Amino acid sequence: MQERRQNLKSEAEIACMRQAGLLTWQAHQLAAAMLHPGVTTAEVNAAMESFMLEHGAEPLFKGVPSSTGNVPFPAAACISVNEELVHGIPGPRRLQEGDIVSIDTGVRYQGWCGDAAVTHAIGKIEDPTRRLLEVTEGTLRLAIELIPQCQWWSEVARELEAYVKRAGFAVVEGLVGHSIGREMWESPQVPNYFTLQYQALGDFVLQPGVVIAVEPMVTMTSKRVQTLGDHWTIVAQDGKPAAHFEHTLAITNSGVQILTAGPDGQAWAT
Repeated sequence: MQERRQNLKSEAEIACMRQAGLLTWQAHQLAAAMLHPGVTTAEVNAAMESFMLEHGAEPLFKGVPSSTGNVPFPAAACISVNEELVHGIPGPRRLQEGDIVSIDTGVRYQGWCGDAAVTHAIGKIEDPTRRLLEVTEGTLRLAIELIPQCQWWSEVARELEAYVKRAGFAVVEGLVGHSIGREMWESPQVPNYFTLQYQALGDFVLQPGVVIAVEPMVTMTSKRVQTLGDHWTIVAQDGKPAAHFEHTLAITNSGVQILTAGPDGQAWAT
């Protein structure tokens, strides 16, 4: 097993990242209050971006080039509806009763990054879809619980994948979480599933100073996804609802600190 080199953060640096994380949480709270039938995804994004700028924070996602076509992301938040898993571009689409909407956003504040995502139900949703949201958020909660109990990330990833599969859903492969600090994407990668190749070549030790964005992405039936022609929106290949939850987590001497939680330090509930 080969350990990847890690950019460990000091207690002071983690405290700075907490400030970015709290602003990320506040932007999410603003968005959540707007989510009702009839609101457009562009309206939600505009409110989040205004909040960030008013508080001296830089929208972390805006202007990031795509992996295909070098198309800059045009918004402060990725807003993905129903079968859209991640990286949805906000626009004139109006949310409807029964939709689910995943909001992923982040900020850079005083040089440090925060990144978080949550999937919301718009009004009453079908029971299988509600279960999908419960299991996806449960996967993130399981990661937070397991990190202090494990030595290597691959141990956590193996359990996350098993948890999702026992529930009857599929873990998306190829899309992963990431280390985070002064940059949104730092090494090493943080997958939500286990492979022998990752264990051998990409694994890392769970030790104080590690700061990672853990983001389970779960679909109804298929681990396969595809990118739409806008170069950004990634959808579940089975065309069924998909869910995404994420928190920025710091490993400290006293346990796991959820940097993108609210003032009480607790993760939000769906």
